[in-house]
Amino acid sequence: MAADGTPIATYEWGDPDAPTVLLVHGFASSALGNWNLTGWVRDLLRAQYHVIAIDQRGHGASGKPHDPGQYTMQLLAEDVLTVLDTLLLDEVQYVGYSLGARVGWKAAREYPERITRAVLGGIPDGDPLTRFRLDEARQFAIDGTTPDDRLTAAYVEMAAGIPGNDLSALIALVEGMRDGEQPTVDNAPSQPLLFATGSEDRIIEKSRALCAASPDGTFFEIPGRNHFNAPTSRQFREAAIGFLAG
Repeated sequence: MAADGTPIATYEWGDPDAPTVLLVHGFASSALGNWNLTGWVRDLLRAQYHVIAIDQRGHGASGKPHDPGQYTMQLLAEDVLTVLDTLLLDEVQYVGYSLGARVGWKAAREYPERITRAVLGGIPDGDPLTRFRLDEARQFAIDGTTPDDRLTAAYVEMAAGIPGNDLSALIALVEGMRDGEQPTVDNAPSQPLLFATGSEDRIIEKSRALCAASPDGTFFEIPGRNHFNAPTSRQFREAAIGFLAG
């Protein structure tokens, strides 16, 4: 339960005495969809890790407030800390994708003694949703009118196609995070970081720039993948697990 009363759904696999990996999913996804159904949990268990995954607020089985003020980057990072404290985890290795990677960037900076290294998949610098048209997204949620803006249409149609999603909560999340703290070349965490972005993802050069600015960054180009299908890549999983092994 977060400090503001939002419940955070949490999932656990493996031996609690093994090194822990925390998995944090992307926008409009969920812990089970992003990580369990795609083979990540299976492969991490085979590598002898203890695995924790969360549904971020607004997603999956977690609370879905409709107030944009409950979706700041600070609150999303504090949800990570709440889970670590509740499960009495002194330190973890972190794997996040897209929104989960952005939260990981913030959490790694805020809690360097708790997050020892991190895999940040599909993360650009700046705010990737500045083009997102909140008015068109809200109209889509009301009556299904397709947004004129192609990026907005892609995100809301993708989100609407996943059972259990609450579009109003997801739109509030975009609004709440807008103009907030963003990853930049000037605020990189100091831990070892693996940046992984699909070769067909338009943000790849921005991801490379973040990696280059990080004190201890490594970059992995996920072959043949775009932003939406990169989490299913076997090569991505193998690179991440190899990095976590140090």
